[in-house]
Amino acid sequence: MSPEPIFRVALRGEEILTSPRWNKGTAFTMTERKAFGLTGRLPYRVNSLDEQCDRAYDQLEGRDAPLRKNTFLQSMRDQNWVLYYSLISRHLKELIPIIYTPTEADAISNYSHLFRRSEGMYLTFPSQDSMEEDFLEQTKGREIDLIVCSDAEAILGIGDQGVGGIGISTAKSAIYTLLAGMDPSKTLSVTLDVGTNNENLLDDRLYVGWPHHRVRGEEYDKFIDKFVQLVRKHHPHSLLHFEDFGVGNAKRLLDLYRDKHAVFKDDVQGTGAVTLACVMSAVGVTKTKLTDQRFVIYEVVKKVRPTVLIGCSTQPGAFTEEIVREMAKHCERPIILPLSNPSRLHEVTPQQANDWTQGKALIATGSPFPACKMPNGKDYIIAECNNALIYPGLGFGAMLAQSRTLTDTMIIAGARRLAQLAPALQDPDDALLPDFGDAPTVNFEVAVAVAEQAIEEGSAGVDWKKEDVEAKVREKHCEWAALGNRRIREGFS
Repeated sequence: MSPEPIFRVALRGEEILTSPRWNKGTAFTMTERKAFGLTGRLPYRVNSLDEQCDRAYDQLEGRDAPLRKNTFLQSMRDQNWVLYYSLISRHLKELIPIIYTPTEADAISNYSHLFRRSEGMYLTFPSQDSMEEDFLEQTKGREIDLIVCSDAEAILGIGDQGVGGIGISTAKSAIYTLLAGMDPSKTLSVTLDVGTNNENLLDDRLYVGWPHHRVRGEEYDKFIDKFVQLVRKHHPHSLLHFEDFGVGNAKRLLDLYRDKHAVFKDDVQGTGAVTLACVMSAVGVTKTKLTDQRFVIYEVVKKVRPTVLIGCSTQPGAFTEEIVREMAKHCERPIILPLSNPSRLHEVTPQQANDWTQGKALIATGSPFPACKMPNGKDYIIAECNNALIYPGLGFGAMLAQSRTLTDTMIIAGARRLAQLAPALQDPDDALLPDFGDAPTVNFEVAVAVAEQAIEEGSAGVDWKKEDVEAKVREKHCEWAALGNRRIREGFS
């Protein structure tokens, strides 16, 4: 991308200041202010993006509660995309938990009471007769690469949130932009409002969604299928990301559509991919093979003598001292992954696993944990097995390759590339996964690996050579620092 990209914009005055895509706030140059009728609409001083970010961060710091910070950042996103994404990119580890889990869960549960303006596409069951018309109202003439949708039945550990599910769709879309460099103008966030079984919402006179119990069975399937067929018809090369559907529908819908369109289910495929990458890096440390491992999901340790213990039970303390010590008797470097969220539900704490194995355990967790002390006094960095280290890259790579489907082999290629970036491969006592602060670089590498695999196996829709993929991904990657220097001119692009 050019250091100073130039765009032509057919907006003037208040219209350009209220367009989050084109608004630059006080960063509009004097020439741009004159051309777009902004001289009298802005204070005199022209600020750099650095100065704007410093001011915005000071304003953010003045809000002590995480939910207040979340609403402040949401307001910024509605006003100025470049400032929003640039600010978060500079404080990634601090602000991702504000715009995503855990704070976004609070914002979603209070959605109807915090509502100020729409933030995506709302497709509602009683309005399904006009679904295509409503869909095209927001998408006609747009190039859409990513569609994130949710029916909000199983949101971020807080369950059924009805129309508030639009919050998780927009948050996931923002993560794709922040960590994979996807252009936000080519993303679409959708809530599929099929009602709610949350009685608190149904009894709330301020609830803004469809106040009806959830539609099930054939009616539900027809509604979802109508939406999916619209995506396939109008945006055949887009990635369709299913998010936070209920247990009864999540994998079923993935299996139903994955051979018909490029669909992705983060709770299934993303979690599996990042866990696989973690195990791969641990296996690299132990100098063994993946096929040599004995996996136990939860217990049965004495009979199986596992080398890998994976916790997804949400049962705190399930990996008892007896279980962990028994495992360590038969394994030189036991791989212990307590992945349940939040941290209070972990099967074992990293410090316990470290102590009970005399510092031999290779550990990753589902939530952030501080480093723990090894017997030699050295700090052992705990890897966070966070889906965001891989799912944006998986989706971006599949989208760029215009793959007809997101295949298991493409996901494995992404997981393998993530594992290769593990610090533990350089120092066996270091983290099993890269630091979350490196997530943008990591997801770039994952996207390259996924696109390369799509080309190699023949599922890609682009006519690229494998050796050209990295340059192509870099070309499409949205760099917010560069966009801070963009110049805009009057007229149509």
